[in-house]
Amino acid sequence: MANSTPSGAAARPYSVANELRRTGVAMGRLTTHVLDTALGKPVAGLTVELFRIGTTAEHVITAETNADGRVEKPLLDGTAFKSGVYELRFHAGEYLRRTAKLTDPAFLDIVPIRFGIASESEHYHVPLLLSPYGYSTYRGS
Repeated sequence: MANSTPSGAAARPYSVANELRRTGVAMGRLTTHVLDTALGKPVAGLTVELFRIGTTAEHVITAETNADGRVEKPLLDGTAFKSGVYELRFHAGEYLRRTAKLTDPAFLDIVPIRFGIASESEHYHVPLLLSPYGYSTYRGS
């Protein structure tokens, strides 16, 4: 999502409040981040795919986590942010093979999280807390 700013002015980071100021409309968004609970640090370089689930799984976007374990921008926002059932697929296997001594095949590889978006005006944050032999998630803010 591009921010329109006067020449030389700093762009404000995306937030529902900034979007409301800019357009007069509060729009929802979907964000994620990944934390390694075994090492106590963010997971960088992890591929995340988003699918919209209907009669088939429709690929929406592929992104990668940064040094803070976050995806740089919302996975969904603006007019693309619609209610429905979605699935995030976290490609954890590659990361876990780099950072832990694992069996072959690894216990975890692609971690799917299926969830619903009911309100198109709210922020849905779906983090992944990851370790070599388990994971959890929650709806964050």
